[in-house]
Amino acid sequence: MKPASVSHARGVAGMLVVTLMWSIAGVVTRFLDSAQSFEVTFWRSFFTALSLGAYYAAAHGRDTLRLLAAGGKALWLSGLMWSVMFTCFMVAITLTTVANVLVTMSVAPLFTALLARFMLGHPVKPRTWLAIVVAGAGIAWMYGANVSGDSRHVLGTLVALGVPVAGAINWNILQKNGTQVDLVPALLIGALISSAVTLPLSMPFQASMHDIGLLAALGVFQLAIPCTLSVRLARLLPAPEISLLALLEIVFGIAWAWLGANEQPAPQVLAGGALVLGTLALNEAWGLRRRA
Repeated sequence: MKPASVSHARGVAGMLVVTLMWSIAGVVTRFLDSAQSFEVTFWRSFFTALSLGAYYAAAHGRDTLRLLAAGGKALWLSGLMWSVMFTCFMVAITLTTVANVLVTMSVAPLFTALLARFMLGHPVKPRTWLAIVVAGAGIAWMYGANVSGDSRHVLGTLVALGVPVAGAINWNILQKNGTQVDLVPALLIGALISSAVTLPLSMPFQASMHDIGLLAALGVFQLAIPCTLSVRLARLLPAPEISLLALLEIVFGIAWAWLGANEQPAPQVLAGGALVLGTLALNEAWGLRRRA
């Protein structure tokens, strides 16, 4: 392989790990005892900020503040988008089903590709458009039978829409500025904003120590580590491709729910998941062949 192909392969492998770690949020929240929507969001964001803050303090010491100040507009805009994603996802998942949230997030590749065309001037390859459409259809097929018209579920779905919109903006910011500015500190900014916004809405606290332990694990292993990896990987992969690979979170989420919460998926879920996986595999295989 040529060096570019090696870097691309590493990027794809890295995104597989990232999506696997992202996908545990839905099943873990189903094991919470008493924490409510905003409190769930606060504790997860708090422990994300705590772990990232500890990392930066150990790695950079007093230079942490300088890194935050040196990032400029791109860093703070990316941080704002992370805060929207962190907050909307957890609030939505406590209002509606995991299925409704995930099917809403499936529009992210389309938003990302459209923004990449206008923000970065990147033409979207026909195979990527086709993969987006087919993968989106597969996800809609997976969850079509589960989407509810209940007002609470509708509200949760509308809140969840903030995730793909903010995600599309963020992937393109990372793509445009990630080589000039270290945008990993944006994760810390996003977690701090999310914590600050949801803290007053979380009072009085109702979470048990069991809940806090689970949410601490999510903050570290479902947000801090994989999100940091994803920012680094944005230097290796085009924004639409990263967003497309991120759809694997949905497929992995089904597996976690099946194994961890005994939620056996319906036949259409299995068929739709196979369609998504097959589409992603073909898209990546074709891209690797062209680059080779």
